[in-house]
Amino acid sequence: MYGLREFPSDGGLMSYGASFAALFRRAATYVDKILKGVRPADLPVEQPTTFELVINLKTAKALGLIVPPTLLAQADEVIE
Repeated sequence: MYGLREFPSDGGLMSYGASFAALFRRAATYVDKILKGVRPADLPVEQPTTFELVINLKTAKALGLIVPPTLLAQADEVIE
């Protein structure tokens, strides 16, 4: 189990973590506000709101694991 979606792409079993694309979009909003003169100390700290589940079925098969269909249905990406 990993926190970054790149690991299942490289052969890891699965990952669940914050979406980097969504984090970078939020960071761009912060940069925009700072460049417009808002003090960084005045900006709120935000928690990630978008998470991604990626499952590598090829690795699961190699490990002899059966991934439940309900988990596969919830996955954002399934690597076969």
